Amino acid sequence: MKYSFAIILLLFVSSAFAQRIYKEKKLIQFSGLITDVDSNGVVPYVTVTNLSYNDQKYAANYKGFFSFIAHPGDSILYTAVGYKDFVYVLQPEIEDSKYTAMIRLKSEIINLPMVRVYPWATVEEFTREFLAMKVADDDYVIAAKNLSQHSLSGMIRTLPRDGGEISNSNYRMNHDRSLNKNMVQTNPLLNPFAWGKLMQTIFKGDQSRSADN
Repeated sequence: MKYSFAIILLLFVSSAFAQRIYKEKKLIQFSGLITDVDSNGVVPYVTVTNLSYNDQKYAANYKGFFSFIAHPGDSILYTAVGYKDFVYVLQPEIEDSKYTAMIRLKSEIINLPMVRVYPWATVEEFTREFLAMKVADDDYVIAAKNLSQHSLSGMIRTLPRDGGEISNSNYRMNHDRSLNKNMVQTNPLLNPFAWGKLMQTIFKGDQSRSADN
């Protein structure tokens, strides 16, 4: 009787211990989508770290989707460049073997200090370059040189016409063609009035020459 009771107690303890181990080691397929909390756009290539399981790392794809094996109650860390770190804790009691979640990351804005880059390596090099520098004229003198007649004439001779000038010239030529397309150009040699004016001019010239003589 004692042996039977001991065997039953041993089986009961073993069963309870096995159920406890089973619950502690239960595995689930954890999947989800990572998006931006402000724009709702997906965040690609996020690093996913299981802090509760030897810091095992995973990576989301270019669409922000991830899927890996985890345990209920695990703490999952999400890190990405330009976003604040986010820790998501799985529920300790998950009945199903699959679990999905929508992960939202907050963008992190870092104001970097202003950096001014100088082209001189040392102060001595700057002093040497400054002393050798040719100081330019002031703005008024430069403007007067640019607007002088000599400068404008040189630019007129050398600079090609821009798009606006070519467009205006083409517009005027097309306008003149449209106005004169129905007009017939006459030959002045066939115009009797032109011949009469020419003869009158010749007669007046002969009369003036005879009067002078």
